[in-house]
Amino acid sequence: MRVGSFVLAAQFPGQGHGEALHRAVRSAEVAEEAGLDSVWLAEHHFVPYGTCPSAITLAALLLGRTRRLRVGTAVSVLPTAHPVALGEQAALLHMTSGGRFSLGVGRGGPWVDLEVFGAGLEAYEKGFPESLDLLVRWLREPSVAADGERFRFREVPVVPRPSEALTDAAGPEVVVACTSPASVRLAAERGLPMLLGMHVGDEEKAEMVALWRRHARAAGRPADEIRDAGHVSAGVCQIADRRTDAVETLVKAMPGWLKQGLDAHVTVDGRARGMRDPVAYTELLCGLHPVGTPRLCVDRLAATSERTGVSRFALLVEGSGDLAATEENLRRLGAEVLPHLR
Repeated sequence: MRVGSFVLAAQFPGQGHGEALHRAVRSAEVAEEAGLDSVWLAEHHFVPYGTCPSAITLAALLLGRTRRLRVGTAVSVLPTAHPVALGEQAALLHMTSGGRFSLGVGRGGPWVDLEVFGAGLEAYEKGFPESLDLLVRWLREPSVAADGERFRFREVPVVPRPSEALTDAAGPEVVVACTSPASVRLAAERGLPMLLGMHVGDEEKAEMVALWRRHARAAGRPADEIRDAGHVSAGVCQIADRRTDAVETLVKAMPGWLKQGLDAHVTVDGRARGMRDPVAYTELLCGLHPVGTPRLCVDRLAATSERTGVSRFALLVEGSGDLAATEENLRRLGAEVLPHLR
């Protein structure tokens, strides 16, 4: 089992952007010191829910600040990026970090981002498969041409070529954020592992993994690829000597962040959108994930892995909104939880 942190660079009420980003960078450094396996970086635009607008840029910084930690994007939003430009950046990080970079990609949402970056709503609603296939080809082939609906260009060489890196991997790992049966099938047919959201419980995650395996087998993916697929489960982790204290920490801090962060999302076409109740959502997350004593956290992570077949975790540890508390949370995760899972 491999356990990492999920870094949103969340801006809690009363905080500035710099404070949120400093906590994000520092928490990644502490994650390596504490013995975690990875950090996964979220990407958001124009909202305080997350203040990192380029997960791959922050990944570059953190790969330079660390020596052992795997750094991944969770996720780079593909409809608002050119897949070749993103592929070039991913290849560069793969080669210069000794293979420590993972590229997580997703569709994002129908947000105003699509207008600002000129992608349009169609890139979100229909264009994701074309973008994903072009990205994967760029990371696996020596030269690439495109003749699709959105991207058309003559054949050009891939520079730098990920396969020339001095690592065992042919190129950077690609992970796909999956929230629906359609996205599960898309990832499975290409043999790409899934990133599963923190709002989803063990039963639903197990169903998604089972569905992924069925589609992967139907697509003729190799048996060892299906067996060893490193799906990633996102969650929340808060450690305290008593469960009530851990829950209280999150219930005091997270609803204010969730309300101002989620309220700030603006749809590109004016469509209505539902808003989760911030307190109820925080309580849901506390019930689904390792929030409580170290023993409870060990048992919860082990149970999720056993029930779902997921072997990797990306845990939000900044739910207190406080840098010192986040660092303590990480150190306790590394010292009091991880040894029991390895």
